[in-house]
Amino acid sequence: MTIHQLMPNLQQPVTFEIKVSGCLDICPEDWIEGMKMIVDDAEDKHLTTTFICTVDQAALIGFLRRLYALGIPLISVNFVM
Repeated sequence: MTIHQLMPNLQQPVTFEIKVSGCLDICPEDWIEGMKMIVDDAEDKHLTTTFICTVDQAALIGFLRRLYALGIPLISVNFVM
C-alpha cells in the first residue's frame, strides 16, 4: 500500500474523530449510520463528546454543519488512519 492510498479524498469514505464541547443528548446512529459516540469527562472536569465515523467528505461537512446549526462548539476534527 502506498502513502497515497491512505490519504483521504473527496469520494472515498475514511474514518474521522470529531470532538465537541459538552455532552449531547442525541442518538448518533440517527445522523450517520455506524457512528459511535464517546462522552469523556476526564479533561479538567469539562465534558467532551467524541464522534467516530467512516464517511466521505460530503457527509463529514454535512455533519459539521448540523453541529454548527445546533450551536455546538467544535474542538477538533481528525483523520484516523
